[in-house]
Amino acid sequence: MNERFNLLKHQASVWCHENIPEQFSEETNGYGSAWEEKFAELIVRECVDLLPADMTHGPDSRPLLQVFKEHFGVEE
Repeated sequence: MNERFNLLKHQASVWCHENIPEQFSEETNGYGSAWEEKFAELIVRECVDLLPADMTHGPDSRPLLQVFKEHFGVEE
């Protein structure tokens, strides 16, 4: 697996540790879906950041950057 994925997995773990109360992680025996959602969000952000700013527009004339962010529910 690409080393970048390992970094994103680590970032997701750090985010969970900082943002999820201890009792929540103990009750669910880990971070579960919160970690998975954060990891997926980080991957989408990484992909969006790779697109050129002048990328062609989507089918409804919105920039593809905006289309991807909205499709995956990634906020600014």
